[in-house]
Amino acid sequence: MKESYELIIRNGDVVLPGEVVKLDVAVKDGKIAALGRDLPVLPDTRVIDAQGLYVLPGMIDMHVHFNEPSYGHWEGFRSGSAALAAGGCTCYADMPLNGNPPTVNLAALQLKAEAAAGNSAVDYVLWGGLVPGNLEELEGLAAAGVTGFKAFISNPGGEGEGRFREVDDDTLYQGMQRIASFGGILALHAESEAITAALSADAVRSGRTGARDFAAARPAEAELEAVARALLYSERTGCRLHFVHISTAAAIDMIHEAKLRGLDVSAETCPHYLVLNENSLEELGALAKCAPPLRSPEEQEKLWQVLADGRIELIASDHSPCPPELKLDPGLSFFEAWGGISGAQSSLELMFHEGVNLRGLPVTQIAALLAEQPARRFGLDRRKGSIKPGLDADLVLLDPNHPYTLESENLLYRHKHSPYTGMTLSCKVTATISRGTVVYTAADGLLIEDGGEWLRVNEGEFSR
Repeated sequence: MKESYELIIRNGDVVLPGEVVKLDVAVKDGKIAALGRDLPVLPDTRVIDAQGLYVLPGMIDMHVHFNEPSYGHWEGFRSGSAALAAGGCTCYADMPLNGNPPTVNLAALQLKAEAAAGNSAVDYVLWGGLVPGNLEELEGLAAAGVTGFKAFISNPGGEGEGRFREVDDDTLYQGMQRIASFGGILALHAESEAITAALSADAVRSGRTGARDFAAARPAEAELEAVARALLYSERTGCRLHFVHISTAAAIDMIHEAKLRGLDVSAETCPHYLVLNENSLEELGALAKCAPPLRSPEEQEKLWQVLADGRIELIASDHSPCPPELKLDPGLSFFEAWGGISGAQSSLELMFHEGVNLRGLPVTQIAALLAEQPARRFGLDRRKGSIKPGLDADLVLLDPNHPYTLESENLLYRHKHSPYTGMTLSCKVTATISRGTVVYTAADGLLIEDGGEWLRVNEGEFSR
């Protein structure tokens, strides 16, 4: 008797760990059931012809900022996850800081989980936060299933008593001790507050408030100092570390050398550091403002080199949206404008366009950076990250030879602005499949709005 499958993807170039093979991919009960050639098709089997397309594992974006609860008018789970699905992302991690209240205790985590439930197109995990005063909350958050903890060494911005605050050295060290005690992981925004605050204040006092002035006020040295301090604390506490949005090759090298010494540390960078640079700040204005800032073209090339050398573990979008008046109002100085790149829908296409089509990197390496390695680092690899029998059928069909110009009307964000609009890309996501269900096609748009689930890292539950 022939095996019965619900879906077979035929004739695609399937991107497996380390190789690309012309295979059929069969799906049953939301899982990858088989890989092979000429798999049997029964009358009730749906067949997708992927001739001329890559079949990639769905991207796992470990760094997005949706703004619920309370700030869904900036970007909520429904609009944000729709944009991710359109960009080939099948799982994402929401950061703890931009909602109100921030996710720094169990009550706030429950509010976050309730906002996400039934409103996500694809699966997700949730970060908890480390801030001054919440050391006693960390173990409970871990038991409730957060993927890890996020802390800022520099001021994250925002207003009011309820905002997410940066850690002082004592909180950072004690937090790392606590997190190490139960085997958790800490993600760090690594910029020295002492350096950036002093340089920013001096620039504003002197009337130097343009784009390049902002970049100069957050120099590479601020990143390097914070990374070095965190690595020292990691060495002393045994805490696992993940450095988010690293912008310089020197910091990547420092983190890589720590790994060689035996520290359990990893680093991500973002598409904007790889496809935009300091010149983009003047060309695009605050659309391209982020922290750490975009670096020089020379530094950008060095970052590509360490990526090609395998020293970066993963790529994430750091999608940080806001209403247009907070970013595009001509009355705002560059220092006053919201600092965040809105770009999660474009990550996979940007990396394939620039990394594979223009720079000739192996498609397997880009797939590893976007899916396989994030899954392994954050405990999702028993379900996601690779095209293997038994794993979730999280798949992306991508046409490697489909040039198009990204326009604002293509974007599914709540606010349709991005530094990538107007850019001509050489490839296009044609379909996204989440646990065996087609959730997006380029022809029909978003098909499923609410199929995503919260994936707890462990089996713990918080009380309801």
